[in-house]
Amino acid sequence: MSKKALYLLGIAITIILGTFLYLKFCCNCSMKTPTVAAEKTPVATNDTTMVRFILNGSGIDFRTGDNLKFLKNSAALLTPVSDSIGIGIENLKTFLASNSKQKVIITGYAISDETNNSTFENLGLARANEVKNYFVSKGLTASQFDTKGEIIKNWKMISDTLIGPVEYNFPALDTTTVVNNEWNTLKEKINSDPLILHFNTNKASDNLNAVEKQKVTDILKYLKNVKDATVLIVGHSDNVGNRDANVILGQKRADFSKDYLVKNGIDAERITTESKGPDEPIGENTTAEGKANNRRTVITIK
Repeated sequence: MSKKALYLLGIAITIILGTFLYLKFCCNCSMKTPTVAAEKTPVATNDTTMVRFILNGSGIDFRTGDNLKFLKNSAALLTPVSDSIGIGIENLKTFLASNSKQKVIITGYAISDETNNSTFENLGLARANEVKNYFVSKGLTASQFDTKGEIIKNWKMISDTLIGPVEYNFPALDTTTVVNNEWNTLKEKINSDPLILHFNTNKASDNLNAVEKQKVTDILKYLKNVKDATVLIVGHSDNVGNRDANVILGQKRADFSKDYLVKNGIDAERITTESKGPDEPIGENTTAEGKANNRRTVITIK
């Protein structure tokens, strides 16, 4: 065989051997079946989101991550409560003391599968009243709280403990009602302890003591703020002399008291006067003291 033939044979063997080795080793590397990652099975976890203790209304905003707690089927508040809630209750106490007309509606919740062993119509209402009583025990005023109870399907729980199944609502004040109540209260004060001016026989005096001057101030304040209000002044006398003369004397005393009020800023058109003379005594006309008590004018708001 010639050298040329041997050379060509060597090249052919090299190509065949190279192809064999490539197919055996390199192709196997590039054509490996990809490894599939093992599928992860979701693991169930408890919801750890806390129900926050929130006091939020006009003039107050307190929040903390802790809350009041109740055992399932129980209306008894678990104590002691945390320091952060104690701080919130103190804030509420200060707020309500400064806003005596403000009400807080406490709504308690119970889950539908709970058993109500309380005397209340539902366990939610029992829990609301339990919280109210706890607040009152901390010095808050009971009359500023109203309670409600609701039954719901579920609530945040840890084991057998309900976390904060209570909410607090601060209804907006009806300013008209508040104002009217303020003036009604002042009117009741004026009329329950009216301004009474006493007179010597056939005489009148405008020398008022401090208490009487304060009563005049209250009347002025009321009339200034209640535009349709009027003052009634009734004059009285003892029974010395004849009745007709005493009726006239009682009227003079009422008119004198009217003049005094007019001088102190009350419109004369808002004052009505009349006389009862000796007909409505408050003291015995058989004694000097009783007669002195009967010589008077009584000033009230109509």
